[in-house]
Amino acid sequence: MQALRRLARHEARVYASLALWLARRTQGTAGGRAFGYTRGQGATMAALVFVCVVETVGVSVLLRGMPTAHDVLLALDVYTVLLVIGLHAACVVRPHVLTGDALRVRHGAHVDLRIPLDSITAVRRETRSTHEPARGALDLAVGSQTSVTLELAEPVTHLTLLGRHKDVSVVRLHADDPGGLVQALTRP
Repeated sequence: MQALRRLARHEARVYASLALWLARRTQGTAGGRAFGYTRGQGATMAALVFVCVVETVGVSVLLRGMPTAHDVLLALDVYTVLLVIGLHAACVVRPHVLTGDALRVRHGAHVDLRIPLDSITAVRRETRSTHEPARGALDLAVGSQTSVTLELAEPVTHLTLLGRHKDVSVVRLHADDPGGLVQALTRP
């Protein structure tokens, strides 16, 4: 039951992100420097929305003689299109944020991990396309790629989408400007 509540809160954050995106605002970036990570997924998300819209039109044509089924599937299809757009919007309005004492690593509406700067022992620009699941590692890929690797002195706790706690000591993430993020993290 708790997992369903977490999923409902996640979905609410996705739709709130859609409103913020339409208003051209970001969330949680005040007092820090924002680093976006959505440049690599825009075309893929646009293609997915296009396919969903084509599917909506096709199903509507096929079910034009069955009004109840047509209305139910039309509502589900519209919901799906809005959800896909909202997932992209969540990534746009929730960038990574570097403050004076922490790096806030985010990925859409479902990852928001605060890493104290003094616990980062190594940071490097490292483009990776394959991510084997490993204990203690968190991979936040965009377009199946990460561009920055953070090694931590002590594990931080990541709360997964369904509420499980996972201790991570290596974080791999994507940034549109990986060199700028690495430079900002290594600058004294």
